[in-house]
Amino acid sequence: MRLSFPISSELQSVGQYCISEPTPNLPFLQPNSSKISLNNNNIDSFSSRAKLSCDEEQLALSSLSTTSTSSFSSSSSFAFSSTKTTLCKKWMDIQGFKNWEGLLDPLDENLRGEIVRYGHFVDAAYKSCDFEPSSPSYAQCRYSKRKLLALSGLPETGYRVTKNLIATSGIQLPKWTERAPNGMAMRSSWIGYVAVCQDKRVISKLGRRDVVIALRGTATCLEWLENLRATLTPMLSGQNNNNDIHHDDDSSLPMVDNGFLSLYTSKIGGFQSLQDSLRQEIKRIMSIYVDEPLSFTVTGHSLGAALATLAAYDIKETFKCKHLVTVVSFGGPRVGNHSFRCRLEEQGTKVLRIVNSDDLITKVPGFVPDDEPPAAGEPSSSMGNNNNNNHLLTSWIEKVMEDNQWVYANVGRELRLSSRNSPELNGGDFATSHELKTYLHLVNGFVSSH
Repeated sequence: MRLSFPISSELQSVGQYCISEPTPNLPFLQPNSSKISLNNNNIDSFSSRAKLSCDEEQLALSSLSTTSTSSFSSSSSFAFSSTKTTLCKKWMDIQGFKNWEGLLDPLDENLRGEIVRYGHFVDAAYKSCDFEPSSPSYAQCRYSKRKLLALSGLPETGYRVTKNLIATSGIQLPKWTERAPNGMAMRSSWIGYVAVCQDKRVISKLGRRDVVIALRGTATCLEWLENLRATLTPMLSGQNNNNDIHHDDDSSLPMVDNGFLSLYTSKIGGFQSLQDSLRQEIKRIMSIYVDEPLSFTVTGHSLGAALATLAAYDIKETFKCKHLVTVVSFGGPRVGNHSFRCRLEEQGTKVLRIVNSDDLITKVPGFVPDDEPPAAGEPSSSMGNNNNNNHLLTSWIEKVMEDNQWVYANVGRELRLSSRNSPELNGGDFATSHELKTYLHLVNGFVSSH
């Protein structure tokens, strides 16, 4: 694998400021924290409870030009301006219309710039969320929609945030948890945003109006618990979203991770589910921009990558839209079974998984059979084992996994990288291998596998 290191000074500044998926300070270790009551009917007011005051926001905005955050904003410009001027002419290829054929190895410069650019949007989702369990605004958005991108280090993207997104856990907790410290029993939390490209110059460079859906990774206790609910459950289409429904024959149904689906479809009180909120916003956007080319890019890291895949599937399934829907996934776990993967391909949903081979999260949950055929556009590889004893053992394990609904399939195209190929990362621990900044570092340095 050929890589070019050290990375450029511009992306070094990205490495400084890109926030990886945090391991939260568990709220039950915070004895003085207070509970939050979630009873507001307005999602935007939920996210804005943690907003800075006007004076604080103005101070933060002005500090962008005088603090080290400015190096991150320059890296944002770098990620866009470094791409070739032909981006507007080949944007459909960059978005995966031809399954990134001939663009991944060696890595196309336009594609590299776009992957990094979308990684910045995910980083903004991390920076905008309050991860301090003792804070009264724990797991809420710290900024107003109007200033979210600027205050999280992306002041000149040409995009405007139009919707805050809330994810809700479907886990039913015992009543005693109501007396638990702040955050332990929090079921709903801010997980990301929708942003629409509004700048005519950026639209011209991109070749279309782009809609970004950016989703962060795991933060709250219940999100961590949902990650452990890894058995497969049917992913129903249309308006049938109840993931408690079961069928006699599930083998031919698209099935997905139960915990991820719970976070995507669950609702509580006056809060919409993440699914309903996204459907409502996508419908609104499509009704406004009827006569112009649109793209929907759903991007996320870790848990956010899994939810991004579900969201893209749901957008295509619900709206049957002609627009290109693309997933840019960083360090995502497996999401669904073979039927789910096949349905994604039938829809025309494009998924690009950026995978660090040293990142354990990309190898879970479940089991992928050795004879699983490659996804659309993936080169064939011989993974079978000629040893009869090993084959029998593999078959037995596969049967056990299948009986327990643990047989998964990898989706989309894969850009496989490795921390071991970077002098700056070689020997890094598990957590480092999973960090978003590690992924952006590796994307920037990757040339080819030869």
